Amino acid sequence: MAALDAGWADPRRLYTEARRARALLDQARELLADGLGVRPPEVSFLPGGPAALRAGLEGLMYAGRRRGARMVATAVEHSAILTTGRYHAAQADNPLLFAEVGVDRVGRLDLPAFEDAISIPGTVLAAVQSANGEIGTRQPLEQAHELCRTHGIPLLVDAIASLGRDPTPVNFDVMAGDARSWGGPAGLGVLVVPERTRWRRPGPASDVEQGRTDVEPVVAVALAAAEAWRQTWANRVDEAARSSAIIARLRAAAADLHDVDVVGDADDRLPHVLTFSLLYVDGEALVIELDRRGFAVGSGSACTSSTLEPSHVLAAIGALTHGNVRITLPLNAIAPTLDADVDRFITELPDAVAVVRAQLGASGL
Repeated sequence: MAALDAGWADPRRLYTEARRARALLDQARELLADGLGVRPPEVSFLPGGPAALRAGLEGLMYAGRRRGARMVATAVEHSAILTTGRYHAAQADNPLLFAEVGVDRVGRLDLPAFEDAISIPGTVLAAVQSANGEIGTRQPLEQAHELCRTHGIPLLVDAIASLGRDPTPVNFDVMAGDARSWGGPAGLGVLVVPERTRWRRPGPASDVEQGRTDVEPVVAVALAAAEAWRQTWANRVDEAARSSAIIARLRAAAADLHDVDVVGDADDRLPHVLTFSLLYVDGEALVIELDRRGFAVGSGSACTSSTLEPSHVLAAIGALTHGNVRITLPLNAIAPTLDADVDRFITELPDAVAVVRAQLGASGL
């Protein structure tokens, strides 16, 4: 609230209030850059994680346009990556311009298939997430980045689900994140473009955020995101241990249900997310039933939940694409009663599932 009063002016101007706003914006950038292990000029603020992802992708594509126009991504990437890649290939009427590399049963990248894909001439970028925000599985970024370096292909890393909740990625050429992941406000994405990376924004030059966007960041939002990072990062070890223990309890409780598939790697995973799928259950109906009991959960892919489309992540790993529940644990500072809430959730979940199955006429199956 203080930043709203002190940072209202245009930070690009020279009058007193503008210089004050610039100082606050620089302070936010320096704090986040230090936490991410990069230099402040390498960090840009964009209006959300998906916008940062698209900007990272477009800048790498444009910078590499003389070498080709082919993109490679995993089949479980954020919809901002997959829809952009599919549109790009469709516009060129050439399906070979976008390759979606498969994953195994827990959602981990098939590295040999990935290397085959990036070795095809004309490939100018690869996109691999640090970990999946729906099923939690971490990706082998170190190996993927090494393969990309061998073939001269820049690696775009989507860290939207992991920043602040898991060790910060170091194996990338461009990285994108979202302040909501570490308890910050909505409306602020982070795009990291190291000086070593060839990246150029298509279209006319911009004087906003190192030329990486046309949208001026809101100073107060940037400062709030930086403060949230400072607090979250200071408590990350205890937070991760607490979240991991809770997710282990929730996995065990879900596994006790009839006709259930608890997905994702059980160990090498984000500490705070869980998805399970149930036969004879409508996912949206179960979300509504749990909401009626005071629990806010999701269904389908987090990045496409508003469309009510089946989860492309679950389809990619061969799991049930309907009847799924996606849980993301909030930070302790946001939900101090989380332990008690989880106890009640575990107690009420079997009955909620039974109610929804009864609505579908599937009781006793």
